[in-house]
Amino acid sequence: MTAPIPRDIPDLPAIPSPPVLQPSPVPVTAVVAPIRRPWVALFRLGTALLALTGIALELMIGAPSRILSHFGVQAAALLAVVMLLSASRSWRARRALPSGLSGAALLYMVTSALTYHVLLAHTTPPFSMTGTSAIPERWHAQWGALQILYTVLPLAALLDWLLFTPAPRLHLRQAAAWLVFPLAYLIFTLTRALFIPSDSPRGRYLYPFLDAAAHGYRSTLANALLIGLAIYALALLLIALDHTRPTPTRRRV
Repeated sequence: MTAPIPRDIPDLPAIPSPPVLQPSPVPVTAVVAPIRRPWVALFRLGTALLALTGIALELMIGAPSRILSHFGVQAAALLAVVMLLSASRSWRARRALPSGLSGAALLYMVTSALTYHVLLAHTTPPFSMTGTSAIPERWHAQWGALQILYTVLPLAALLDWLLFTPAPRLHLRQAAAWLVFPLAYLIFTLTRALFIPSDSPRGRYLYPFLDAAAHGYRSTLANALLIGLAIYALALLLIALDHTRPTPTRRRV
């Protein structure tokens, strides 16, 4: 005879479900050891030296306090530092710099180039970081510095990003953080003008679209807002391109 089936069957413990693994893409640099890339290091070293050359040319013909106050010069100085550090890391097979830093240098360099070629290159009187109204003669220091800072350097930064920087490294959250420096620069350049006499031969303001004496603060801040939105849009474009462009082939170069 079989035993009777009990009327009350105790509840069995629930079988724990396996944990759900969330997708977490791991960058290639986290699992692949970096390699020495001497040719990349030389390219980045040359870019840094080119940036320093452009800044030095401007300092030779203009007042340092005015030259170093320009956004393009500050962007070139940041790019020089980033390229020097990146060259050292490429030569010694070290991890790349944080993408927030290298992306900021790229964004500011491209921003200064677009601002110069779209808004400043064809102004009357012609734009000059020294404050002079004479058109820079070709192959002279002023003309050469402008070409280096606003044409050659941005192209070099873009080539380094496209050919030697793995993708994707930029993130959407970085776009807003990159606006901190342009905002700080706006406050700096407007504050700087308050301490310069109104009859200064070189003018109180560095850029015509940020000239509060000529346009008033309302129009100046409106211009700054439009430029800020353009910088943010450019940052989003660079991030989108970074996530769609192919990753450069890892070679022992």
